[in-house]
Amino acid sequence: MLRIDPTVQTLTVAGILAISISVLVSGTLSSHSQDKPPVKVAELAKGTWAASATGRVEPKEGEIRVVAQTPGVILEVAAKTGDKVQAGDLLVRLDDSDAQAKLTAALAEEAVRVLERDEEIAKGPALDRRNAEDAAAAAERAVYAAQTTIDETARNIRAGTAAAGELTSARTKLADAQAKFFSERAALAKVAARSDMPLPTRLESSLTLARSDVTQVLNAIDRARVRAPGDGSILNIWAKQGEVAVTSPDAPVALFGDLGALRVRTEVEERDVTKIRIGQKAIVKADAFGNQEFTGTVTSIAPALGPQRITSRGPRRPNDVEVLEVMVALDGQPPLLTGMRVDVFFKSDTAS
Repeated sequence: MLRIDPTVQTLTVAGILAISISVLVSGTLSSHSQDKPPVKVAELAKGTWAASATGRVEPKEGEIRVVAQTPGVILEVAAKTGDKVQAGDLLVRLDDSDAQAKLTAALAEEAVRVLERDEEIAKGPALDRRNAEDAAAAAERAVYAAQTTIDETARNIRAGTAAAGELTSARTKLADAQAKFFSERAALAKVAARSDMPLPTRLESSLTLARSDVTQVLNAIDRARVRAPGDGSILNIWAKQGEVAVTSPDAPVALFGDLGALRVRTEVEERDVTKIRIGQKAIVKADAFGNQEFTGTVTSIAPALGPQRITSRGPRRPNDVEVLEVMVALDGQPPLLTGMRVDVFFKSDTAS
């Protein structure tokens, strides 16, 4: 009887199993590819689409990572994820106790300098300049007071001790105060530019320096308040009370965006860049919405190629494809979420 080496027998069985698995997998993939061919190849074959690309949904002006202008301990987080805010609304308040103490001293110094200056008699152009300087300084303090009132009113609304109408009134007062400040500052510049204007006296110069100190402290206090950069929504809030905020783009306190409209940031491969143009129509599809299609228009095209960012899967390799960044503004108010990955198909000029 023929005896078979056990080793040969084992290798033979393993080979038969490998061939069987290979045939099975190949058949499954072939069947799957026939049932549902890749969208990109199938669609481009019809001549309907000039090109296709992968993209991500974002607010119409992009996402803004809001960073603190000065380091400090977070005393208050005035906004939460999903809040709709207006430009200048308080998001995060940092510890400003040192600046508040300096403000008290600066205001006291200013008051003394005003008394000293007023002991001098001014006439003609010098008196006009003095009045314009006083009006501009008063307008600046009115803006600070109006902004403080808005912050306090918003805080009271969150606490349930104030009505929403009070905040609207406070915003109107701030707008009026800002308009008056710009007007008074322009009037001061016009008066100071007069050809017959004498040089400031020693006491007038001392008052100017004192008011400059007050302005610097007010600016420092305002930098301790992180405010909304525009009208929009808070997409995420990372600040937590008690933590220390730092002035680093890698450590933002909030993510902001205007969801009044959406756009898609796409990456078109180098071979397709000549097929894209401003005003071109596009179709956007997302896996979460099945076969539902969303329409859009190309609004901007980058002037240079760059590395992939949306479809990147690890460290860049020398043979990675260069891509062109293209922005597509979406029509209407689609239910897409910011950050969602989508497929974008650019219509051909010959498409019906």
